[in-house]
Amino acid sequence: MLPGIDIKVEVQSTKHKVQSTVSEEDYNPFPEPVVIEITDVFDLHTIPPKQVKAVVEEYLREAHTKGFSVVRIIHGKGVGVQREIVRTILGRTPFVIDWTDAPPDAGHWGATIVKLDLSADSAD
Repeated sequence: MLPGIDIKVEVQSTKHKVQSTVSEEDYNPFPEPVVIEITDVFDLHTIPPKQVKAVVEEYLREAHTKGFSVVRIIHGKGVGVQREIVRTILGRTPFVIDWTDAPPDAGHWGATIVKLDLSADSAD
């Protein structure tokens, strides 16, 4: 997404001129899925807000499958909207044992440390 930019495409033929505008919201420079390596730290700053819920859910499943017992999700400090979305997901994920704000040197209240139960099934 490019802030403040509308992409305009003009197609001319001998009979018609067509103009199409793609809004910032719909512009996607990467139409193919982007594969992200799963580590014990996940930064949501690169994820479009509309996709945060689905991406966090999938990240947790993959991190659990890979055997991470603790992960850190960086959601940013802001006004707390992303943090609440993340923590709502954590609250309903069966293999999440607990979560807390990260320590000051790891993002403080701009990140959440999550403990995962490796004995639980991630498909629950």
